[in-house]
Amino acid sequence: MKRILALGGISAGLLAAAVVATPAHADSDTKAVPLASTNMAAREVASFWYGQAKANLINATPYNVETQVAAKHVSTGGAAPDSKPGIVPAIGDEKKSTSTSKNVNLPKTTGKVFFVGADHKPHWCTATSVQSTYHNLVATAGHCVYDTESNKATLDRWVFVPGYYQGKTPWGIYVGKTAYTHYDYDVYEDGDRDYAFVTVYNGVLPTSASGGYSQVFETEAEAKAEQAKIESSPSTVGSHLSIMPIETNDLVPFGTPGSKKVATTFKDLGGALNGGNLAMHKVGFDQTEISKYAPEIANKPLPYVTQDGKTRYDKKFGDDRHVWKQTNAWKNVDLDYKLSGPAFQIGLKDVGRLGDNVGGQGLAYNQKIGSSVFVFGYPSGSHPDGNHAYTGKTLKWSYGKTFKASSSAMKAEELVGVKSSFTGEGSIGSSWLLQYKSSRRLGYLNGVTIGVSDTDKNGRIDTSVSPYFDGETYGVYSAAKANWSGKIV
Repeated sequence: MKRILALGGISAGLLAAAVVATPAHADSDTKAVPLASTNMAAREVASFWYGQAKANLINATPYNVETQVAAKHVSTGGAAPDSKPGIVPAIGDEKKSTSTSKNVNLPKTTGKVFFVGADHKPHWCTATSVQSTYHNLVATAGHCVYDTESNKATLDRWVFVPGYYQGKTPWGIYVGKTAYTHYDYDVYEDGDRDYAFVTVYNGVLPTSASGGYSQVFETEAEAKAEQAKIESSPSTVGSHLSIMPIETNDLVPFGTPGSKKVATTFKDLGGALNGGNLAMHKVGFDQTEISKYAPEIANKPLPYVTQDGKTRYDKKFGDDRHVWKQTNAWKNVDLDYKLSGPAFQIGLKDVGRLGDNVGGQGLAYNQKIGSSVFVFGYPSGSHPDGNHAYTGKTLKWSYGKTFKASSSAMKAEELVGVKSSFTGEGSIGSSWLLQYKSSRRLGYLNGVTIGVSDTDKNGRIDTSVSPYFDGETYGVYSAAKANWSGKIV
């Protein structure tokens, strides 16, 4: 589904002096939803993306839900601060830095979030690491976490991969633990609150280890079920197991499911005749006719028993002296089923906390509209005129001043926009960084892309839009920032 937005922009004053302010908002404004609530669940999610030579990562496509929007200018009302402006410093930037750079150095904090959509296929958006107590927080668009296409609360198998490039995960995969968003977005899909903060577990990188598997089951159905489970599980994908019937010593009536009629010796048959086994068809013998000139019995004395003791030849009663009788002893045994073969398991190693590895951007809220921001993301897809300007493979940036925007179609009256040619597929969730310092690759997160627009109707995307980060945004961030995640291995 694609939402049609009505946008508009007006110029605003310069950036207000940033001061730390803590707006008061009720906890009821925040909705928290678990993504992978246990270590086992988190390991399975990581293995899903690392399994099959990272096929799910490599084959994932940009998330094309609620992306391209139509524009309509407005000149009054719109986004505005709800309290004093405030900032949260970036990780490592708690003390002011005076270093400068003439180049735009791309931030290490930006990457892709991968998940399985309502179509049961892997997709991705853009996201960024942000400052938090335990250096474990990611920010992105709300609809890159919450499933707006189906009735499920969140998207499946959610992970963040900073610095992702064509299957490479240089700093590991970070599995989402809990998602936090505004109550109004969770309940009403209010576009003014289309943002999310996600706590993530420590990152993991894969270590491959092959091993043998062997287990015996009483029924073939049980063995097949376990085989399917192992060969399809994300943590053991690549295993190739086989099922082999095993004869037991337990006698069962002939025709019993999961049993087999096997040859036995006359000695064993004699010992098994007690207890009614013959009557219950657990043991027996079969007789056939055979010519006395057959090679296997030619010139043999009567009666003749084969060396293995399982077949006996006797002269047939009657007038035909050229025909003998062949008797084969048998027993009917219960079968077990052995499942065995090479089992491939994906080992995972801990690589530490997200913020310790790539840093984390600060947060700015209640800022004056009209300030300049850098937008960092992975745009992909084509412009309305069909021009395919971006591949989504590499991190890109754009730069511009924010302006007011609104959209009645998505129940959003307090959006902000910025001029940008980023196409929507892939760029959803792109970070808007205020006062970005290229030398330190750090700034203040002041927005996330939730849609793009061709405002002048020339067939080219020219605008990105974001919710306005105000005190309620800070309230959601505050609910998320102090929650610990820990390791998964």
